[in-house]
Amino acid sequence: MPRLVMKFGGTSVANVDRIRNVARHVAREVAAGYEVAVIVSAMSGKTNELVDWVKDANALYDTAEYDAVVASGELVTAGLLAIALQKEGLKARSWQGWQIPVLTSDAHGSARIADIPSANLDAGFARGEVAVIAGFQGIHAESGRVTTLGRGGSDTSAVAVAAAIGAERCDIYTDVDGVYTTDPRIVPKARRMERVTFEEMLEMASLGAKVLQVRSVELAMVHRVPTTVRSSFDPPDAARPGTLICDEDDIVEQQIITGIAFSRDEAQITLRRVKDSPGVAAAIFGPLADANINVDMIIQTVSGDQSTTDMTFTVPSAEYQRARAILDEAREHIGYAQIEGATDVVKVSAIGVGMRSHAGVAAKAFRALAGKGINIRAITTSEIKFSVLIDAAYTELAVRTLHSLYGLDQA
Repeated sequence: MPRLVMKFGGTSVANVDRIRNVARHVAREVAAGYEVAVIVSAMSGKTNELVDWVKDANALYDTAEYDAVVASGELVTAGLLAIALQKEGLKARSWQGWQIPVLTSDAHGSARIADIPSANLDAGFARGEVAVIAGFQGIHAESGRVTTLGRGGSDTSAVAVAAAIGAERCDIYTDVDGVYTTDPRIVPKARRMERVTFEEMLEMASLGAKVLQVRSVELAMVHRVPTTVRSSFDPPDAARPGTLICDEDDIVEQQIITGIAFSRDEAQITLRRVKDSPGVAAAIFGPLADANINVDMIIQTVSGDQSTTDMTFTVPSAEYQRARAILDEAREHIGYAQIEGATDVVKVSAIGVGMRSHAGVAAKAFRALAGKGINIRAITTSEIKFSVLIDAAYTELAVRTLHSLYGLDQA
């Protein structure tokens, strides 16, 4: 029998009524002839509550015990869904991460999956059971301690399980009915896409789209797991197909630009009159890397006499103060004259595999933004996307301008 993985997020399992609705979605797929594994998140808001309890108990908490506490939210959901499925007349059992086992690294709070042996799940399928698996968690084999995969980790759990059991596809159920060309709250004409490539979805997820966790898309791309984003709020007997994330070869006609993403989680730092000599970039970015601060857009402007340079780059806004403190401490070693910063910035990006075969795509955007009076602070490009850093006040105007420019408003 073909196998299917279904993942339901926190809003989809927020209470017992919604869990009953999830059970009906699962029953539909079982009736269609699938062996089904279901990955569940904690009920909406429960993980935050558990995190608050940990911090209240001790602000300097032990990370292994933190994982032991926060992993409990998914256990409750898994058990409740198994019970709801049994009421639907299906065989079902819940699985904790360590029971499968989901083997991970020992980086508590942000562990990475190393392996998922399928023998236990295979045996459950042979017994005719639906496997209801607590997402977001695993176990480190050597220490025997429970680990968690980081926020949004249930998406990663789902794709990894799909790869491990050879599933036909992985369906991610959430509170939206697919992946849109941009945020419909900003552009009412935004359209749900029927298909999007792994590469495009990876860029969109990393550039601000909140539909899927980045690591889950990476896993889906590496293991070639077709992944669908669907709505759990559709009636179980009339569920819409959602958006399929797949190989580029599976898309017959590809637009130049597929979607527009934006991220408000950006801060800009500029170092003025840095000595222009070998090793200066390492002196700036080395300490930031050692502190696990991700640097994104980098622009270097050399002075007329080529003796000094201005270095501008972006960091996550949550890391802005820490990054400035590190650079202040390293000022003598780096040798810059002045440091400037801004947190009222946003990164707007256009993504599309069609950019590979079309010239002038970014230049067209720069002209359109200039025509709207939007100043570009920084630019970065790759083979299938370009991003601009602009003042946050122009976010909606920029997104709408680019969305219209590339014909994404059109049905």
